[in-house]
Amino acid sequence: MAEAFLRHLYPDKFEVYSAGTKPGSLNPIVVRVMEEIGIDMSSHYSKGIEGFVGMEFDYVVTVCDSAKESCPFFPGAKQYIHKSFPDPSNILGSEEEKLEKIRGIRDSIREFIEEFFGKE
Repeated sequence: MAEAFLRHLYPDKFEVYSAGTKPGSLNPIVVRVMEEIGIDMSSHYSKGIEGFVGMEFDYVVTVCDSAKESCPFFPGAKQYIHKSFPDPSNILGSEEEKLEKIRGIRDSIREFIEEFFGKE
């Protein structure tokens, strides 16, 4: 979601890459709640971090505690930023309960992205 927000909100401001420590398939509820606010993630796919080792970045952003703990060190990174959000794949409950909780995560991620990167 963070990648999608950065691409959507600041398309000419940042070159955005996203990867996970345990890549898998996209959560269909995440895709759905992002679509609700006009962000299409249908072409997104999960990538592993190993494809980015050795690259230089201005920012390395982690959005969950497990990623922060297992994220490799990127020597060229100018700044590391960590903000923990619940992992949508760990949300339990009915579909409606999951939708509501993931909408809350989505909105919190957007707020974080706007607060931090909107002033760059």
